[in-house]
Amino acid sequence: MRTMRLLVFFLLKVLLVLNTNVYSVFAKAPTTPKILFTSTRDGNREIYTMNPDGSEQVRLTQHPGNDLQAVWSPTGEKILLISDRGGERDLYLMDPDGKNVRRVFKRKTKIYRTNPTWSPDGKHIAYVNAKVGNLNADIHIARLGEQEDEHIAEGWYPAWSPDGTEIAYSVDQPFASQLTFINVQTRAQAQPLPIKALIWQYYPSWSAVGDRLAFTGNKHPLPPILDADLHNAWKKKQTIYIVNRDGSGLKQLVKEAGPYAQYPALSPDGEDVLYTQEIKGRLQIFKLNLNSGIRTQLTHLGGIRQANAGGDWFDPEYALPVSPQPQLLTTTWGEVKKK
Repeated sequence: MRTMRLLVFFLLKVLLVLNTNVYSVFAKAPTTPKILFTSTRDGNREIYTMNPDGSEQVRLTQHPGNDLQAVWSPTGEKILLISDRGGERDLYLMDPDGKNVRRVFKRKTKIYRTNPTWSPDGKHIAYVNAKVGNLNADIHIARLGEQEDEHIAEGWYPAWSPDGTEIAYSVDQPFASQLTFINVQTRAQAQPLPIKALIWQYYPSWSAVGDRLAFTGNKHPLPPILDADLHNAWKKKQTIYIVNRDGSGLKQLVKEAGPYAQYPALSPDGEDVLYTQEIKGRLQIFKLNLNSGIRTQLTHLGGIRQANAGGDWFDPEYALPVSPQPQLLTTTWGEVKKK
């Protein structure tokens, strides 16, 4: 018995030396598919989970600050989110049950961090550094547990590819925005979908096998911003598209008629896409089946306009316990898991 106590003490001491939170070691991933989303139904932005059919909506965060943009780690054992609970918007980690919330970076910065995404091995994150009121932003990569980050590109809305080799993001052009891919190792960039095909391209979301992306788009030129009526009419035409990785097969998924749609998120099995759209003055989350075209409203509550928004999927059937090694694969990681 004494030997067992000494062993436990030794393990705890090692964890503390490694600056690893003990509770995180025992954090368990969901055993069924879950969707993370943001809701203001309780007065301010908080993180919730729900089942893919919209049932069992459970609040995870409990703080007077705003919590939003939550994304699952590849294994579902951690959640990365944005919160202003420390005074400014920054990156935080928490366990799948909403406990053990801790700041990613110890140092504070006047530039707020936003738009987080995980690398498929769960060891790195990418995010945006932005200044309030500044249209330009920088995308950075950081290794979890370290305090140094690295600038890789100027742009917004990074999304790490399933094989880990590149990051999709949006680059602002004069009166346009273009989907761009950057190789994480070589920093080579590609823009397979030309602006002439679609003027505005942002909020990319990869399929699990990396062969296509859903994203928010608008095919209409931007009218004079000073004309509020024309600008609002243009904004309402923002909707959801899907495209192959090589830029082919561009398809509009949601009609332009009605309020604008945004924040797409492809399901791990590639059969559905989440998106956010305003209904009766409140933002709500919808699920669209890509095969049948059936649309399902998943959320209905919310006391203010930004009632429910965003969405990030986790499915244990597509969570792999080891790190992807694309240089060793003849097919992509998601295809292996499907089999």
